[in-house]
Amino acid sequence: MSGHSQYKPKSNFAKWLERRLPILSFMYDSFVAYPTPKNLNYLWTFGAILSFMLVAQIITGVVLAMHYTPEVTLAFNSVENIMRDVNWGWALRYAHANGASMFFLAVYIHIFRGMYYGSYKEPRELLWILGVVIFMVMMATGFLGYVLPWGQMSFWAATVITNLFSALPWVGPSITTWLLGGYSVDNATLNRFFALHYLLPFIIVAIVALHVWALHVTGQNNPTGVEVKDLKKDTVPFTPYATMKDGFAIGVFVILYAWMTFFVPNYLGHPDNYIEANPLVTPPHIVPEWYFLPFYAILRAIPNKLLGVIALFLSILIVAALPWLDTSKVKSGTYRPLFRKFYWAFVAVSIGLGYLGSQPAEGAYLWIARLLTFYYFFHFLVILPLLGRREKPDPLPKSISEATANRGASHA
Repeated sequence: MSGHSQYKPKSNFAKWLERRLPILSFMYDSFVAYPTPKNLNYLWTFGAILSFMLVAQIITGVVLAMHYTPEVTLAFNSVENIMRDVNWGWALRYAHANGASMFFLAVYIHIFRGMYYGSYKEPRELLWILGVVIFMVMMATGFLGYVLPWGQMSFWAATVITNLFSALPWVGPSITTWLLGGYSVDNATLNRFFALHYLLPFIIVAIVALHVWALHVTGQNNPTGVEVKDLKKDTVPFTPYATMKDGFAIGVFVILYAWMTFFVPNYLGHPDNYIEANPLVTPPHIVPEWYFLPFYAILRAIPNKLLGVIALFLSILIVAALPWLDTSKVKSGTYRPLFRKFYWAFVAVSIGLGYLGSQPAEGAYLWIARLLTFYYFFHFLVILPLLGRREKPDPLPKSISEATANRGASHA
């Protein structure tokens, strides 16, 4: 996809800048003339939506950090001060809190789209792995941010999650002490979490840059899973075709984001987090934010603490191994009838784990969580490798242009 730039500077300043720092040609080649498969649907707009949400989270987060006080006796009240006394502070706080939920909603759709259309397969393995790394750093950032309001759920979530590391043999206690800055969740913990929560989004930006770079080297996947064969017939310029579609999708997404922020800002929050942290009072049911719930269910489904921690981390890392676990030569689920059935079963299992993560770890909830956890790993380790060897896929189109022509004829 790379080659000699088509950008031709016109003004004297553009020519002067291009000879010294060819940033204008880089922007032109990446976001104007870049060849995009002509058959991309709206599921491919979530990359742009995620970029928008990342910028929104950084801007709102930086402004909130100007008014936040990372000290255990002042943190809770500083958040209340932001809500009441800072100009538009309530809007910034709600935009940032709900922005995290919208960010994760978009990234889950982005991941499931990639899983359905085989966007992790050759030559995009590294692109996929970088995406999983971004997701893991996002999870760390989200958890650290959840602690900062210093409410009851913030404090006890920090206590539960940091104590997980103590299950690791040999190094566990040392890692836990380092994370806490002592032997319990206290002022040193809050300072560490605030510093890391501020830093990690900029690390995400750096990894996103690598992710986009890798995307531009290999080119975008598309709903057929067939690689571009003819740039003129199979692709269109990124601008205006993709940019207009991305802009429309961002606009629709922002409507949902604004509705959450201004009309139901606390819908996804926990009421206990409006109670100041108290180490002497344990909430009856400690739950993380909704986007952690599937993994929280997996953690609690394992009766052994160490094995639960291992299962928790493996449930994320195993997604990075998809390029090698899925043995099918066909990328897109559109042409894999048997794969589609198992794919939707996996989506249902993931949603089910999310629901079970919000329920008490007891009785039927616990046993169903164990069953779904087993299926979660069974899907990756057994079903996908066997499907690639046993499944008979439907005939693939010879090219992207042929697939779009056939689709147009079927709609006529």
